[in-house]
Amino acid sequence: MLVDKAKIKIISGKGGNGAVSFRREPFVPEGGPDGGDGGNGGSIVFKADRNLRTLMDFRYKRKYEAENGQDGMKKKCYGRKGQDLVIKVPMGTMVFEASSGKLMKDLREDGESFVAAKGGKGGKGNVHFKNSVRQAPNFAEAGEPGKEREVILELKMIADVGLVGFPNVGKSSLLAIATNARPKIENYHFTTIDPNLGVVSLDDREFIMADIAGIIEGASEGLGLGLRFLKHIERTKVLIHVVDVSGTEGRDPIDDFEKIMTDLRSYGRFVAEKPMIVAASKIDLISEDDEKYLEFKRYIEDKGLEVYPISSPLGLGVKELLFAAARALEKAELDPPPAEEYEYFDFEADEARDEHYREVRVRKENGEYILEGEQLRKIFNSTNFNDMGSLRYLYKYIENSGALRTLRDMGLEEGDTVKIDDFEFEFWDEY
Repeated sequence: MLVDKAKIKIISGKGGNGAVSFRREPFVPEGGPDGGDGGNGGSIVFKADRNLRTLMDFRYKRKYEAENGQDGMKKKCYGRKGQDLVIKVPMGTMVFEASSGKLMKDLREDGESFVAAKGGKGGKGNVHFKNSVRQAPNFAEAGEPGKEREVILELKMIADVGLVGFPNVGKSSLLAIATNARPKIENYHFTTIDPNLGVVSLDDREFIMADIAGIIEGASEGLGLGLRFLKHIERTKVLIHVVDVSGTEGRDPIDDFEKIMTDLRSYGRFVAEKPMIVAASKIDLISEDDEKYLEFKRYIEDKGLEVYPISSPLGLGVKELLFAAARALEKAELDPPPAEEYEYFDFEADEARDEHYREVRVRKENGEYILEGEQLRKIFNSTNFNDMGSLRYLYKYIENSGALRTLRDMGLEEGDTVKIDDFEFEFWDEY
């Protein structure tokens, strides 16, 4: 079963905390701080792998976490960096940020990769907080939290030539005889539920052919599996429109052709404008001077399209059709279609949430003065409330951010309640 869409949660690793440590050596009675830095958290990396075909694995596992960074240690030893988590996906997988719907990366090439969630930075050890006034800092910096986000994975098959047409017109049979694919082939009126891929080998070149399954009349309006599989046509360079011209099932080939073309045009995204060849399938069941077939052939050629009569089980006309597809593919590669238009995720802006990272936001609610901010939370979590130097460091950070001035402008007085996260304090002007 082809699974071509999945939603998962990714969480990068938390940075390790900086260490609070002091030198303890013989004959060094007043050793200074020597707490090392925490290691950076591991990142979440997506990587395209040509050996994968579906997103099946993501149906059973929905949460992916990278390793946290190790805390710093004494003697200025750094904590170990958290190991990155590499998530392998099939070539042709698009990674969208779920909340905004913006495209983070389109992984088309084997081995192509990108960092979807960067690990948090490790915190600084107390050795960094020593100065001429604070000789023995009894606090260190907490590591930054990892990034947590939901992403949507969407697979669009990458094939050079795509087979389109109604169910039971001979697409699977053509794919089987033209390539090394082994699709299930039966005489039934329901469409194949999974697209199939195969490699066509001609004299001097190879190309990938796909049976684009799931298309019935009304597919562009969501009937059947159409919308799910029409998207796989977007990346094919040439289309072979397979039409049953035998009339054995009481259908008109011209009508069949136009119904499929209507859906391709309705779907949009330049699908109907792709180079197209028409394969007149099941020609062995009629004569080539059959009046109905000749009418169909004239109709198609009047539209500027080539018609190739074929019988896949007998191998009639298949080689000629494949060489025609190869020629059309060469022309298509010289004149590629317009690029797909998506709104791309802005990684620089995402990093800048880091521009608001140091900002301390202030609001008043139910008589309490509330302070918020990412960097504030990090320093607050690093504060040693039994150490006056650590408390003064927190106070100075709030004062230098301008938040203290804002609080006073809002009416803050000594004895009022100030809240940071779930902790409440009585405000006094100086520590």
